[in-house]
Amino acid sequence: MITIIDYGVGNINAFVNVYKRVDVPVKIAKTKEDLVDAKKLILPGVGHFDHAMTQLNNSGMRDKLDDLVLNEKVPVIGICVGMQMMANNSDEGKMDGLKWIDATVKKFDETKINQVTRLPHMGWNDVKPVKDIELFKGLEDNAIFYFLHTYYFQCHNEKDIMAVTEYGGEFASAAHHENKYGIQFHPEKSHHYGEILLHNFAKL
Repeated sequence: MITIIDYGVGNINAFVNVYKRVDVPVKIAKTKEDLVDAKKLILPGVGHFDHAMTQLNNSGMRDKLDDLVLNEKVPVIGICVGMQMMANNSDEGKMDGLKWIDATVKKFDETKINQVTRLPHMGWNDVKPVKDIELFKGLEDNAIFYFLHTYYFQCHNEKDIMAVTEYGGEFASAAHHENKYGIQFHPEKSHHYGEILLHNFAKL
């Protein structure tokens, strides 16, 4: 059973549809009561960092999520801004992040990007795993995913980097620490590559 955290930010239905296709049961959590007995968590997110953090903090689920992730060690995957929220803080806003992974969210340096339209980083790009990890099983070679972001996740510990992508230099497009996973790209928009990754998460 996958529990998708619905705090008013992110395309919940897209994830539900992917899991229906691979025959994995899904539950949507809008309250802390919905999180009871959660076995795997998805934290989606789009938009501005502070807005997403405010929405989550006001949802009534924050304390329960911290307990599940930090104490009960329930596997969780943060997606796009959901990944960035797992960091300590972000250059995009003033609020603290969840501090689930020791990292800071930084803005891309436009001077290093050789594109006509430099930001946001938008469209398909390669994702290269740097860890032998079950989440990327079957995606070790030639996997591409859909991105849409202006800020990136900078891990303070290189061992937490799970995969890298090139955009004006390498950045961590996926991170992993203990039971916590973060991916900067959108698997729900990445066709069969994203379907494989989300199915792998269900099997962890």
